[in-house]
Amino acid sequence: MSTRINLLIIDDHPMVIEGMKAMLQQLSFVQLQASAMNAFDGIEMLKKHQVDIAIVDINLPDISGIELTAKIKKEFPKVQVLAMSTFKERSYISQMIQNGAIGYLVKSASKEEIEEAILSAYEGKFYLSQDLNMSRQDQQDIPALPILSSREKEVLKLIADGLTNPQIAQQLFISLHTVDSHRKNLLTKFAVNNTASLIKLAAKYNMI
Repeated sequence: MSTRINLLIIDDHPMVIEGMKAMLQQLSFVQLQASAMNAFDGIEMLKKHQVDIAIVDINLPDISGIELTAKIKKEFPKVQVLAMSTFKERSYISQMIQNGAIGYLVKSASKEEIEEAILSAYEGKFYLSQDLNMSRQDQQDIPALPILSSREKEVLKLIADGLTNPQIAQQLFISLHTVDSHRKNLLTKFAVNNTASLIKLAAKYNMI
């Protein structure tokens, strides 16, 4: 490809960064713009450099990669985020995807897999590491996870806790009409008809 894909790596392990640098140097279509060892420096690098893809570790010293992904997508919506971690649990994966990551790589990924993930992310296609211990159905389900606003996440959690609409309205200091609206939106986003199904599906994806 003629255009180069500009990359940023955010990981708090120097060895991982060095290993990634060495691997990325073998990919002619990739330009590593910068690396950072924490979320704060990562955001600064995004302000300074033209970045197409940020490879973000979940386990960072200041804020988690999950929170950082949401921040990147809010402040730099054009930057694609590839999550990278030693974690293989579905809850971490679904939280990263929920917050806007377009893919998930495990740190043991091969050069070929990293190459494929970068190209997929650049084209706006979802990518999940082949090394995840998930069923094919679960892997297919994850990209279809509904994207919730922070308020919808709060309402969902309170619904799961068994609170009624008036109780939720009181706790969140919002009107009953607003709670009702959020509840309807949640049912629509999860494509279910009732609260029991909503809670069951949200629990399946570790969203509550």
